[in-house]
Amino acid sequence: MPALIRRSSWLLAAGLLTVIGITGPAHADQGWGGSTDNGSQNKPSGQVDGDKLSATAGGIVFDRSKNGSGPSAGPVTSTTSWTPPACYYAPKYTPAQLQKYLEPIWSAESTGPQWDLSQRNRYVDGHPYKDFNKDKADKGYWWDSYVNEDFPPGWDACTEPIFWVDKGDAPPADVENAITPEILAQLAYAEIRVPSTKVQLAPNGTTKVNLPTWAWLNAADFKPVSVTASVPVLGIEATTTAEPVSLKIEPGTEDATTYPASGVCEIKGGRIGEAYAKGKSDETPPCGVQYLRSSGDGSYKLRATITWKIHWTGTGNTGDDLPDGTFGAEQDVVVQEIQAVNR
Repeated sequence: MPALIRRSSWLLAAGLLTVIGITGPAHADQGWGGSTDNGSQNKPSGQVDGDKLSATAGGIVFDRSKNGSGPSAGPVTSTTSWTPPACYYAPKYTPAQLQKYLEPIWSAESTGPQWDLSQRNRYVDGHPYKDFNKDKADKGYWWDSYVNEDFPPGWDACTEPIFWVDKGDAPPADVENAITPEILAQLAYAEIRVPSTKVQLAPNGTTKVNLPTWAWLNAADFKPVSVTASVPVLGIEATTTAEPVSLKIEPGTEDATTYPASGVCEIKGGRIGEAYAKGKSDETPPCGVQYLRSSGDGSYKLRATITWKIHWTGTGNTGDDLPDGTFGAEQDVVVQEIQAVNR
């Protein structure tokens, strides 16, 4: 598993910045959960610490135009204990924006007079910054934390005060989770959406006891999906891609046999299982299930789970694997006894 922070990733990106330069602040619609996904109305999955990004200098833009879609699409879950970062640091304010953000707080004394005084000392009185660094307005940005409450410890994970970084420079070495292409890739992981895993079963109609039942998924729906995350004011980005690799069938009862015996159907030639065709009722399906007992008046909860192989590529020829992800769903399967006619 890649390390959460790779300083080399930042240094590669920072080197690129000195070549391409950085323009002004990001547009008003660019921030946590903002997107360039061709008009998609996908909602952000995370929250921002404290203010609206429409008024800030930085933030992440998510391009979801190549993501999975549809009412049944859902997020992948890591097959390990790994999760995307709960918080990270990135450009958030210009000098004027930081002043506009902090001064109303100080005026209201909402954080207490001693704290307000220490903050004025830090950002206004020259210890170490003076007048919000207005004399460097076109030379850098104020960095602050962005928090994703979906991934604990959330608010407690970022403790650094707002700090200044000149354009083209790396953030201070002791700041953990400063934004890099790798962290962008991990945040894009949380935005990945994949299709529903409801399988088609055949022969058509209610499944019968001891009758091999073929299972497959529409291969056209199961192709690689990706999300690109970028920080426009830094000129860095990363694309996280998920590719389906296998389908696991869990019949919902121990009184069943799966095909193959492991219940894991490998994806071959872009196909997930094989569609049933007339005349194959006596053949063993490459992917499927055989129920050995009737479901009675109810049904079995068959669960189908797709495993997705996930990797990323980013600015500065960076890239690596991320933990595999899974997405599954249950469906009802009615199993009846085969009726015999006595003569």
